[in-house]
Amino acid sequence: MGGLLASTLVYGLVSSATLLLTALGFSLTFGLSGVANFAHGGLYLLSGFTAWLLMTHLHLPFLAAAAATVVLVGLVGALVYRVVVMPVRGIHLAEVISTFAVGVAIIELFRWLGFTTYDYVLPVLVEDGIDVLGVTVDWQRLIIVAVALVLTLALWAFTHWTKIGLALRGMSQDEYTALSVGIESDWAAMLSLALGAGLSAVAAMVLFPLGIISINSGYDALLVALAVTVLGGLESTAGMIIGSLVLGFAVTLTGNYVGPRWGEVVYLGAIVVVLAVRPSGLLGKSKELEERV
Repeated sequence: MGGLLASTLVYGLVSSATLLLTALGFSLTFGLSGVANFAHGGLYLLSGFTAWLLMTHLHLPFLAAAAATVVLVGLVGALVYRVVVMPVRGIHLAEVISTFAVGVAIIELFRWLGFTTYDYVLPVLVEDGIDVLGVTVDWQRLIIVAVALVLTLALWAFTHWTKIGLALRGMSQDEYTALSVGIESDWAAMLSLALGAGLSAVAAMVLFPLGIISINSGYDALLVALAVTVLGGLESTAGMIIGSLVLGFAVTLTGNYVGPRWGEVVYLGAIVVVLAVRPSGLLGKSKELEERV
């Protein structure tokens, strides 16, 4: 297999897994509660800096800091619902504006505190790498692929085979019927935001070791989440996987043949084209643009 073709296949898959992992939390929250959590990027950045602070100031080992970060950021997600989203629940534009404001506030708070240098990094889980199809791939990227696959399968099983998952799905499909059988909507929505925030933290723990924790990472994470979910369809796990693959390989090919700086253009272009041609996404079922946020 040609070197460039093999590199495109391997790193296209890694890029797709990265996008899928970044978007999982955003998609899960919307799919289970109908809340478009635009604080997703801020929570992602908060996760990176929280883990770094725990390691630097409390001297926790990375795995302990990562586990604590996932729990803490999950609690922050629940708090965001109770304080910010619940008072405007059901007013979709207000939900978008309020959560986006929270995300921007988190990101800009770190900028104001001076977290703008290149000193903030997380360690890789495993050093070195192996050859895949003749292409050398570091273990951290292989871990990203594995974590993305395991989380996707675990979340599908959770929402289809557990009582809590089925209750959350029931709430998202028909809130009034769910209320009639004793499922409390605010509890379900708060749990979905907590789970989504925790997933953003998991993504941060495996993605940030590939580079530095920078302020712009928060905005980039939100852009990626929007692109993947809009392309694939917010209601469909399969659509999200396909959307990640399409965007992942598109970004890889663009980087190889045009330049890595054009990645954001691919994301924005995908959002614009899909909303214009098929607002429900590739495998989504919604027909109204308003339902897609």
